[in-house]
Amino acid sequence: MSGKQDVSFDPKEHQHLRYNPLRDSWVLVSAHRMKRPWAGQVEKPPEEHVPRFDPRNPLCPGNTRANGEVNPTYDSTFVFENDFPALQPDAPDPGSEQHPLFQSKAARGVCKVMCFHPWSDVTLPLMKKQEVVSVIDKWAELVEELGSTYPWVQIFENKGATMGCSNPHPHCQVWASNFLPNEPALSDRCQRAYHEKHGEPLLLQYARQEAEKQERVVVESSHWLAVVPYWATWPYQTLLLPRRHVLRINDLTTEEREDLAAIMKRLLTKYDNLFEVSFPYSMGWHGAPTGLHLKEDNSHWQLHAHYYPPLLRSATVKKFMVGYEMLAQEQRDLTPEQAAEKLRNLPEEHYRTREAREGEVKGK
Repeated sequence: MSGKQDVSFDPKEHQHLRYNPLRDSWVLVSAHRMKRPWAGQVEKPPEEHVPRFDPRNPLCPGNTRANGEVNPTYDSTFVFENDFPALQPDAPDPGSEQHPLFQSKAARGVCKVMCFHPWSDVTLPLMKKQEVVSVIDKWAELVEELGSTYPWVQIFENKGATMGCSNPHPHCQVWASNFLPNEPALSDRCQRAYHEKHGEPLLLQYARQEAEKQERVVVESSHWLAVVPYWATWPYQTLLLPRRHVLRINDLTTEEREDLAAIMKRLLTKYDNLFEVSFPYSMGWHGAPTGLHLKEDNSHWQLHAHYYPPLLRSATVKKFMVGYEMLAQEQRDLTPEQAAEKLRNLPEEHYRTREAREGEVKGK
């Protein structure tokens, strides 16, 4: 007989693996590591006092960009061709006669920048709901326009200097490519396999399960659900899902777009309120492929948005994806349920709005 006592599993204390069905991979969850002391690198807190207009900021209305182009004095969204594009429509073809270990393919496309608002001192959670609706409408318009030709249209926002954002102005990028990039190609394969086996879109079933469990839900509405996914890698990673089966962002109804604007404001307000700082993240939309794929059956797809924030312990301590993560497997330091509970319990009034309100009261 063994002298060991049976220990019941506690996800907050015992390391374990969780499966990510969108990537056919596993995540190591080691929540007890949050107890370790930290004497490593800290980030510089984000600049909170961004001027509304800066004549040196190339994204502000009326300013001149690096290529000599002058921005119009826009008062809503503004889209322009990226001055330093990663993809161009006329890139030459490397040719087909290649060694199997040294292969290249043609990479063509267009890269656009989209400003959300003319003011530099606002972010999406601080914008009015109808201003966010205008952003969503423009996203849908770009997917419709670029997706008529290109197989993939990637909308993504890098928010904050920690995530490589070079300009303190509310904006995102939209890259359209003549190829299906690695992440959506993997997601396509996994969603297709799940649909063939279970007869229902993976993320449609997942959203319904999460809505029933409520363990990882951060915010929800009649049309949308934001959760810390069961397989989350980044500390406060979230997945934004429609409740209805929707293939692409341009398929959303007017009501769903209005509701999306509201839930985005709620979710991003909670992010900012977590450490009372303009929360950095990388986010992006994934929907069914476009271009030549428009004629194919994409019923296995479900529209969704990923939010990947790096902050872990505070506004100045982030999660580092190094060592084990780079060489072996993704690993996280608190459970998705713990992260969801923290975000869920935060107020939905933005801390800057609260501070301004309290300042007005004191000034009376």
